[in-house]
Amino acid sequence: MSLPYQAVLLIAFGGPTRSEEIRPFLMRVAKGTPIPPQRLEEVAHHYEAVGGKSPLNEITFRQARALQILLKQKSVSVPVYVGMRNASPFFVETLKQMTDDGIQRALGFILSSYQTEASWDRYQKNIADGRAELSGIAPDIDYCEGWHDHPLFIQTWVELIRAGFSKIPAEKRRATPLVFTAHSLPIPMAARSPYVEQLETTARLITDKLDHPRWSIAYQSRSGKPTEPWLEPDITHAIRQLAIEGISEVIVAPIGFVCDHVEILYDLDIEAANIAARYGVQLLRVSCPNDHSTFIAMIADLVATRLSVEPNHSQ
Repeated sequence: MSLPYQAVLLIAFGGPTRSEEIRPFLMRVAKGTPIPPQRLEEVAHHYEAVGGKSPLNEITFRQARALQILLKQKSVSVPVYVGMRNASPFFVETLKQMTDDGIQRALGFILSSYQTEASWDRYQKNIADGRAELSGIAPDIDYCEGWHDHPLFIQTWVELIRAGFSKIPAEKRRATPLVFTAHSLPIPMAARSPYVEQLETTARLITDKLDHPRWSIAYQSRSGKPTEPWLEPDITHAIRQLAIEGISEVIVAPIGFVCDHVEILYDLDIEAANIAARYGVQLLRVSCPNDHSTFIAMIADLVATRLSVEPNHSQ
């Protein structure tokens, strides 16, 4: 029996791969949004501070290779492509390559844990625009469902967080605060999406499995005008409050992100860690899923399930 899809397309944000790509990349990201120019220049310096590039693209291709290998082990032999919104290979580039390879129908997997108009909706619109740019000859793309509460996604974070707690003396672990972080959003945008609800669900499922009573959610990496209301508390404010309470260690788990890129490497590992140190708090940041085997198993499970049924053409 032939498979309903001939390929899988991993859909990601993209990032600059060398220093000269940083500012053009940021201009693409900011197009059509009211991000102040000084904020973009500030973020450019963040990229420069972590080596002048983002590891996001490299990690996404590692995820694609690992997924293709695991699917083959499940007797599902399909190519896995990568398309990026803001960096090469751009969606239209990948769609053209898929067309040249004879792909007519593919299953898209959006590498964004939670659904918002800035992530899921915009990704799907961008791909529709890419198909239109290719005069409609590009493959039809259906999409995997959301996965913020998938058991293997939860298990991925449980394993990663346990590794973080292992660095704290056993007698102190239960009392150590666990702070989950995700990208802040403008409050009106968040209100139009299930973002906060999905994030809270993920956090509860993780802490239930960990049996860890002390946890909270904070936000990071806001980019709008200072006068605009965004989701709070910011992680830096959360750290200050914990310091006031006399906390000496905190575990930070960035469950809003699937790979270690600039929002992790700078905003948490440099900026938040420096503020924590200033207040006498040791910040232990948990790794993102990246190409962790359990995370890849989750993607494979979702993909294999959809490959076993006919596409619904609902997207």
